[in-house]
Amino acid sequence: MEKSEPVNKKFFNYIFKLWFIWTLFLLMFIVFFYGITAEWFGEMPTFEELENPESNLASEVYSSDGMLLGTYFIENRSNINYRDISPNLINALLAIEDIRFEKHSGIDEKALIRVAYGVLTGTHKGGGSTLTQQLAKNLFPRGRLTKPQLVLRKFQEWITALKLERYYSKEEIIAMYLNTVAYGHNSFGIKSASATFFDCTPDSLNLQQAALMAGVVNAPTRYSPISNPERSLKRRNLVLSQMHKYGFIDKDVYDSVKQLPLGVSKYSMRDHNQGLATYLREYLRGELKKWCKNHFKPDGSPYNLYKDGLKIYTTIDSRMQRYAEEAVREHLSLDLQPAFYDHWKGYTYGPFDFEEDEAEEAVERIMLLAVKRSERYRRLRNAGVPMDSILMSFQQPTEMRIFSWNGTIDTIMTPMDSIKYYKHILQAGLLSMESRTGFVRAMVGGIDYQYFKFDHVVQGKRQVGSTFKPFLYTLAMQEGEYSPCYKVSNISYSVELDDGTFWTPRNSGRDRIGEEVTLKWALANSNNWISAHLISLFSAQSVRQMARKMGVKSDIPAVPSIALGTPDLSLYEMVGAMNTFANKGVYVTPTFITKIEDKNGNLMERFVPEKTEAMNEVTAYKMLKLMEGVVESGTGVRLRWKYGFHNPIAGKTGTTQNQSDGWFMGITPDLTTGVWVGAEDRSVHFRTIGLGQGANMALPIWAIYMNKVYADPSLGISQGEFEEPLKDVMIEFDCEKYDREHQNGSIDLIEEDEF
Repeated sequence: MEKSEPVNKKFFNYIFKLWFIWTLFLLMFIVFFYGITAEWFGEMPTFEELENPESNLASEVYSSDGMLLGTYFIENRSNINYRDISPNLINALLAIEDIRFEKHSGIDEKALIRVAYGVLTGTHKGGGSTLTQQLAKNLFPRGRLTKPQLVLRKFQEWITALKLERYYSKEEIIAMYLNTVAYGHNSFGIKSASATFFDCTPDSLNLQQAALMAGVVNAPTRYSPISNPERSLKRRNLVLSQMHKYGFIDKDVYDSVKQLPLGVSKYSMRDHNQGLATYLREYLRGELKKWCKNHFKPDGSPYNLYKDGLKIYTTIDSRMQRYAEEAVREHLSLDLQPAFYDHWKGYTYGPFDFEEDEAEEAVERIMLLAVKRSERYRRLRNAGVPMDSILMSFQQPTEMRIFSWNGTIDTIMTPMDSIKYYKHILQAGLLSMESRTGFVRAMVGGIDYQYFKFDHVVQGKRQVGSTFKPFLYTLAMQEGEYSPCYKVSNISYSVELDDGTFWTPRNSGRDRIGEEVTLKWALANSNNWISAHLISLFSAQSVRQMARKMGVKSDIPAVPSIALGTPDLSLYEMVGAMNTFANKGVYVTPTFITKIEDKNGNLMERFVPEKTEAMNEVTAYKMLKLMEGVVESGTGVRLRWKYGFHNPIAGKTGTTQNQSDGWFMGITPDLTTGVWVGAEDRSVHFRTIGLGQGANMALPIWAIYMNKVYADPSLGISQGEFEEPLKDVMIEFDCEKYDREHQNGSIDLIEEDEF
């Protein structure tokens, strides 16, 4: 008995020490985590930062029918909500990453014990991080850390995970996680990844696609379906196995789906050279950057197009945009470009059209200018390479990729030969706008943005030829005595210039010389003599003023020759101006954007087209009737006999000097659409008017486009009559009977503008 007391005392001392150590450890643990929360060891994210994590969100451009046209980004990242995620993906993610996600509060104690046991026994496999912890790590990347810093950061992420669980629902955490994950190949977040790998949205991912996406998040490079397809397939099947294990799918489904291929054949890197409306997106980039400079976030800093996740809603209809791009491709690739190659085959200096005695020097001058505009030249000059060495380098064969209508070609040729090759390529532009609203429904700025960055709709300006004549005829229609059936003698007219000389244009046609012809016949046949007569009556200054009222802002010299279309104007200006006739005399600015929202869907600005009255509705209606003659019996008549249009169409073809530019402006009650076709250099063109006129170069694109539009009933585009003015119009519009009696029988007229 006497010896038991020291033993008990010793035992109690041992127990006391254990409790003391345990209590001390617990206190240290509490103090340590308190210190983390109190930011003793470094800053922790605030509630505001958790609510609005700093991430580079791509700004998105949407069509009017809800299609994502493209993005502007540093990181190709766009956020989605939980309701936009396929249940297949949620199940796959939980099965492979965090099966107890719904039960824990940010930290999974069982997983931590499993990891600790694995470390102690040397059987460690996989991590113990929950989805919430992984989200914390994604929101606040670790960067380069030492081992002690890494351990500290791990504990900080635990605290952040607990905060996330407190502030957000489980559904919100899953959505945030999938928005922050990097999937590789310049795809950040599930929305971007779904589009990149499967060309779909997250809500439409099927089982095998969802399993692949859930598997990739663990290691995007290692399990990339592009770079490592075999490893990726094994990883996807592991996810499917886990889904079967936890009851998300039955064995039959698992056995069948695991046999399927990866299915990423639609994979394409998302960049600004691809997709619909590439030229529009590039044009909008410049406009939106200006907008951002003048619009500010709550913290006072201007919006950033590449980081702030703006949502830009455009007027573009994705269906009509696709039809427009298809129309340009079909006409140029199948008809016009092959005809152009055949046209210049065997010519030493083709496709440049110069007199033989000056051709060599002129072509050398053009080619040298093209060399100096090239990126290769700019790099070499910046590197200090002498000019003679630069020119020699342009004669050295090199590997390159070049454009063709049948796809990109990998070839070997000299840079100089590649320049000449591209000089043969015909370009095009198309703009189609809704008559009443001013909304642009389709814009094609060129044939392929990857190879040809120049925009031929807004940026480019070319001579407009006879498409300018409606400005002149509008002045005549404003005067009470003039109407479409007003008659003028078809004889040569001269206009005296300021220096006392006379301007006397030539007329290509020989029809009805000396007879009296109606203004409708004259415009339909693009008669230059009648245009000269009208410009002498109304003056070049008056014509310029009318063009200004109809939205033309480019320089227009006040000289008589503008009556034949000498000014250089953009397709954007011309379509907006011609639309005035369809909109009852009211000019409406062609508009590309309807509204801009911030990343949370808050409206930032709504855009309303500007409208100004340019003429009264009677004058506008007269002009429509005049321009209907172009399609009924004039230079645009092939729309009837070749392309099968029978609905009312007001139009105007245009052909400039030497057939350098071909134009067609087509107006229907709902749409005004303009088309331009030409080469990069004005010295490159067809040598004959039959091939080079606007009716052959540009009109077919309009016809193909409108046939596609009319064939799509979902668009609701009318083929009805133009609406008559509310005011009674006591004017005779049926000039055709008189004209048919004197028509020479031709149904495919040509035009030529001699300035």
